[in-house]
Amino acid sequence: QAQVVESGGGSVQAGDSLRLSCVASGRTVSRTVSHWAMSWFRQAPGKEREFVAAVGRSGTVYSADSVKDRFSISRNNASNMVYLQMNRLRLEDTAVYSCATGTRVPYSEPREYAYWGRGSQVTVSS
Repeated sequence: QAQVVESGGGSVQAGDSLRLSCVASGRTVSRTVSHWAMSWFRQAPGKEREFVAAVGRSGTVYSADSVKDRFSISRNNASNMVYLQMNRLRLEDTAVYSCATGTRVPYSEPREYAYWGRGSQVTVSS
């Protein structure tokens, strides 16, 4: 019915860059995702899931303070994709990054989102 799939994670060194991608597909999602916010969350071991960035249906972006100067989010409505460009990665950015959609408002609360991907591991080492 609805699939949200992330890609682009991996293991990098501190200071490197990575670009995550996410595509939303399926009968339930594909015709409506352009009307929804698309967002990234992350969860580090032993920690709660936290908001990273969101892009609204009109392209307005929101970012957590911890990543605001280093990460950028963008979307392509024609392909139902959202991207997270991560620059100057730090050790504390190590986490599983998950893509979420299914709400019109780009909330920072995970519970507001209906559709989630399984996540993509990002590991930053020194």
